[in-house]
Amino acid sequence: MILKSLGAAALTALSLFATNPICWAGERLAGVVELFTSQGCKSSPAADANLAEMSKRGDVLTLGYHVGYWDYLGWRDTLANPDSAARQDDYRKAFETRSVYTPQAVVNGRVHVNGSRRGEIEGSLSSLGNTGQGLVVDVDVRKRGDSIVIETGAGSFGQKAHVTVVYYDFPHSVNITAGENVGKHIRYVNPVTGVQAAGMWHGKAAVFELPASEMARRGPGGFAVLLQSVRSDGAPGPILGAANFPQGGV
Repeated sequence: MILKSLGAAALTALSLFATNPICWAGERLAGVVELFTSQGCKSSPAADANLAEMSKRGDVLTLGYHVGYWDYLGWRDTLANPDSAARQDDYRKAFETRSVYTPQAVVNGRVHVNGSRRGEIEGSLSSLGNTGQGLVVDVDVRKRGDSIVIETGAGSFGQKAHVTVVYYDFPHSVNITAGENVGKHIRYVNPVTGVQAAGMWHGKAAVFELPASEMARRGPGGFAVLLQSVRSDGAPGPILGAANFPQGGV
C-alpha cells in the first residue's frame, strides 16, 4: 500500500563523551531491519511473519514500526505512534520517494524493499555486508549502577552520526476484528514505542550515559541503539553500528 508523506517529529538529545579504552561485551551484529507495517494493511501480515522469523537469528536487529495512516480502512492499529510515522517519513526524504508505503523494510538505513519479500531482505543484508556497507562501528550497551552506558568505537576521520535510541515493547498478539485483515490473529515482535536522539558521535570512541529508570519506562521490552549518519538536510543515512538491550537488563 502507498500513501502520501506525513510530517516528521522533532527529537531531543543529550550526550557525554569520554576517551577511556572500551571493552566490547558482544559480537557485532550482522545488520538492522526496520519494518514499517500496519495492522490495517492486507499486505503486511506476511512481512510481520518475516520479521518474527528474522528476530530468531540473533545476529540481526529487528524493529517493527507501526503506522496509523490506514486506520480509515476500518481497523485502528493498536501499536501505531507518531514517532514511527515520523521515522518513515524521514526515510521517504532519504530515499527521495514521493510516498510512504507498507510493508516497507529498511536494511541498514541504506536500502528499502517490500517487507513481504524475505529473500530480498536477506539478500540485501548479505550484499551490504559483503561490500563494506554493514555495521562497521562497534556499539556496546550495559547497565552501570542507575545508568545505561552506551559505548561506541572509533570510525573514519571526520565521520559524524546520531546516537539514536529506539524503544520497543514485548511481543503483542492481536486479534483483528475489522478492516482488511479481519479474522486474523497476528503476532508482532519488537513493536516500537518511541524514538529518541541521545547524542552526536564525531568519529571517535565515545561514551553516552542515560538514566536506567527512564529507559525501562519508555521501552518495556527493551531498546536498541543505532549509530546512524545524517545527511545535511537532516534525513537519515547509513546505520554504522547498532546494539540491542532487551528488557531484564534495565
